[in-house]
Amino acid sequence: MRPETWTRWPAREGPAGEPSTPARRALSLIGRAVLAGVLVWGTFAPGDQHGWGVAAAALGLVAALAQAAAFLRAGREQWLRSSLALVATLLATAWAADLGHAHLLANFLWCGLGLTALIRLPLAAALPVTALSLGSYALASGDGWAAVAATVGGLALFGYLLRLDGEARGAAVRLLRQERAARAAEAESAALAERARIAREIHDVLAHSLSAQLVHLEAARLMLDGGADRARVRERVVAARRMAQDGLAETRQALSALRGEFTPVGEYLVGLAEGERAGLTVTGTPRPLAAEAGLAVRRTAQEALTNARKHAPGARCTLELRYLEDVVELEVRNTASRTARAEPVAGLAESGSGYGLLGMRERAELLGGTLLAGPDEGGWRVLLRMPG
Repeated sequence: MRPETWTRWPAREGPAGEPSTPARRALSLIGRAVLAGVLVWGTFAPGDQHGWGVAAAALGLVAALAQAAAFLRAGREQWLRSSLALVATLLATAWAADLGHAHLLANFLWCGLGLTALIRLPLAAALPVTALSLGSYALASGDGWAAVAATVGGLALFGYLLRLDGEARGAAVRLLRQERAARAAEAESAALAERARIAREIHDVLAHSLSAQLVHLEAARLMLDGGADRARVRERVVAARRMAQDGLAETRQALSALRGEFTPVGEYLVGLAEGERAGLTVTGTPRPLAAEAGLAVRRTAQEALTNARKHAPGARCTLELRYLEDVVELEVRNTASRTARAEPVAGLAESGSGYGLLGMRERAELLGGTLLAGPDEGGWRVLLRMPG
């Protein structure tokens, strides 16, 4: 037995810590009233007290009940010194009651003290207190040794079983609390993961749509500053309007994706490549992908093309979707920008949130995949590899 077993207080979540209900309170009050009535009857019914003895017996009974209540509270609050001090006074009161012929009160104090000590006190204190209490009862009892031994052994065994029951119920309560805390933490983690997923969806959709609009609106502004004719400016504004319409459609697709409704990956990439004027190649035998894997392919293609448009305007982009044995790969390449200027359109490269590449890599790793991105022959290459 470990050392802390002897000094540890019984579990507070046991019988003493159970929630109180109106029915429980009513039964408790009735039980206390009946017990008090039995003790009063047992103390005064034999008629052994006369004159001042009746008053002394009444005071002794009140004092004994007050000490017992104080002992119960000290055990509940885990006050060891107060509990041991009250044990000494209760033992003395019991002997005084026995000498005053209040045998029922004395037996109640001895047996109740021994039983309660096993339930409420640390084992190192409970065993000596129980031994003193039940030993006092055995010494003062006038019954035969067999009856006394049966009573003492039965009370000790009953008290220890109640202690074990309280410990078991306390452990069950603690496990229940831990399980509830774990469920709450799991729910919070799931909520955070869902928020991260929604954040990625919002970023992927808005960055793609708004950056495309920004390209055309910035070009229209430069044309106006350069004195271009109205038709060319109008062409750019109409293109921005078309991009806004496409963004609205993509937002609806994102909402459908969040609800678990997906269009086939190949169909989506065909439309995306046509809209971005990029080349698309599909190798291997197309097959349905898991919902999350398909969404990762869509968003990675979308984000890679958005980044190419922002940072390398005019560059040629190609997409290749490869269906391998147990994985699917998406490779997006863009050549160096064909524009005369080395820098992208002013303000365009800064239009994103900086979360795109991080979001793509995070999405892939969460699903057991990998994402590589870096320079490639003067351009840029993004390679997504997903199980599926």
